[in-house]
Amino acid sequence: MATIRLLPDQLISQIAAGEVVERPASALKELLENSLDAGSTDIQVALLQGGIKQMRVTDNGAGVAKEDLMLALTRHATSKINSLEDLESVASLGFRGEALASIASISRTQLLSRQVDSKHAWRIASEGSDISVIEPAALDAGTVIEVSDLYFNTPARRKFLKTEATEFGHCEEMFTRIALSRPDVGLMLQHNGRALSRLAIGQPERRFSEVLGSEFVAESISVDESAAGLRLWGMAAKPTFNRNSRDTQYVYVNGRFVRDKVISHAIRQAYQDVLHHDRHPAFVLFLELDPSLVDVNVHPAKTEVRFRDSQSIHRFIFHSLNKALAIPTGVSNAVTANQAQYNPFSPQAPHASFPNTGSSNPVLYPTYQSQINLSAHESPSFYQSMFDVNQHQASNVTPAFANLLSDNLANKEAPHDYPMGFALGQVHGVYVLAQNKEGLVVVDMHAAHERIMYEKLKNALDNKAVQMQPLLLPVSFNADKFEVATVQEALAGNHAALQQLGFDIAVLSPTTLAVRAVPTMLQDADAVSLARDVLRDIREFGASRVLTERRNELLGTMACHAAVRANRSLTIPEMNALLRDMEATERSGQCNHGRPTWFQVSMFDLDKMFMRGK
Repeated sequence: MATIRLLPDQLISQIAAGEVVERPASALKELLENSLDAGSTDIQVALLQGGIKQMRVTDNGAGVAKEDLMLALTRHATSKINSLEDLESVASLGFRGEALASIASISRTQLLSRQVDSKHAWRIASEGSDISVIEPAALDAGTVIEVSDLYFNTPARRKFLKTEATEFGHCEEMFTRIALSRPDVGLMLQHNGRALSRLAIGQPERRFSEVLGSEFVAESISVDESAAGLRLWGMAAKPTFNRNSRDTQYVYVNGRFVRDKVISHAIRQAYQDVLHHDRHPAFVLFLELDPSLVDVNVHPAKTEVRFRDSQSIHRFIFHSLNKALAIPTGVSNAVTANQAQYNPFSPQAPHASFPNTGSSNPVLYPTYQSQINLSAHESPSFYQSMFDVNQHQASNVTPAFANLLSDNLANKEAPHDYPMGFALGQVHGVYVLAQNKEGLVVVDMHAAHERIMYEKLKNALDNKAVQMQPLLLPVSFNADKFEVATVQEALAGNHAALQQLGFDIAVLSPTTLAVRAVPTMLQDADAVSLARDVLRDIREFGASRVLTERRNELLGTMACHAAVRANRSLTIPEMNALLRDMEATERSGQCNHGRPTWFQVSMFDLDKMFMRGK
């Protein structure tokens, strides 16, 4: 049996390098983090052959003193922590005292540095384990580090590197992560002598736009929530701006890019109600908390963290992001204030009337009625005088409508006060066309109504207020043995699950069931199809799971049954009632499956289509 012996320092460093320096991008990360820890406000990165041949990082940071240069290339030497207490509340990006030594052990490295009060710079170089003497050099204040011929002395590791383009792609992604995290630092990236990115110091939103594109910023919601010493801020893309991969997901904990299962799960849960199951959200989010509440010393790569109280972190992130995504469609501050007096989810909520325009003519906004049939209880004669309700002739505008439209547009309180505007007509019984201050609004009426009903059902179930509507004539249907057994089990269990959902279903015979009551909000749905879907979910998942973890899926199915169907001709009052409902409903910009419910076509876009002004 072989005897135990100490490994040579060079081999120890190379083993450590295998954990820290997986590829050129890993080395670049460590160098950039050192520059940031040094207080740099300007960092330049130059790469050759994807960073394999050389990477050069130049900064204007505090620099390294002459007497510390040798220690900078020595393992377990650092200026960032001194004790266990420091380690348990580390605030710097680097702290292990291992990265630079590991990089130097598998490359040809040159380090030049000058502190502000030094007469000149100093230089030290290494080739694997061979370290040169320190000598004077010419350099302005700051540090320059060159890492050349990565893995030159470990050819087995070098063989695992990919093509130049692939390795550069990883380096560019690492540069992106750093750039997003520090908009207060100017950054430049060169590859093979070509400048690819120049980022000036600026506000976070500007940096996000420069790095991820203006479309990301335009389609994102600002997030900034604080509670109990925690803060979550940044930008989260609207569900309609989704991706087929996770390539635009950036999470930082105290400025450090991380991949954490707790955070990822909380974000997925916040988006689950508004995003299609095979799509991914885009976001740049920063979590700030007391460093002592998070352990960053989990892995040498430092992209994993461990929270002292992960459940609290999960709840905070979920509720913060869920709140941001729950803003009703197109809501402005003025509209929010207008609707603050009316809770559309309350079963006792009165029919809310919107302000009169002051015109002697009837207003374009009928009395708002939050009903499944979108009934506005207004005389249809007025609206029929404006539109031919036949969906194929809905664009025929009468002189009476034209005059009324002109009067309302001239009035300060007319359509411009409401984000979704007012209805003009339908297209093929599928889309509602409306006009708001921006231009044209196109609404998928089924998708929009489905979200509205879904949110109402969720709220009612949460408040144990799903009202039951007895049917004048119970609806019986032939049922299979599993459906009958599900109802019998529900009856034996005091009918709790079905009653909470607003159903009364009875067994008439071994092959027949009768629906005696359905939820009031779903009274116009097909009672048999609705009952079968509910019974199927209860049978497959059990009553308790249906009311807890499977609740949203079941309510989504129920809402789909309740939503107004395509090819149904709506009256103008019904269309306007739908628009008002959308303005009052959380997450109404997406249906339950994550698809958009409406689009805005601006006047600029319309003018461009028709080449106006050219």
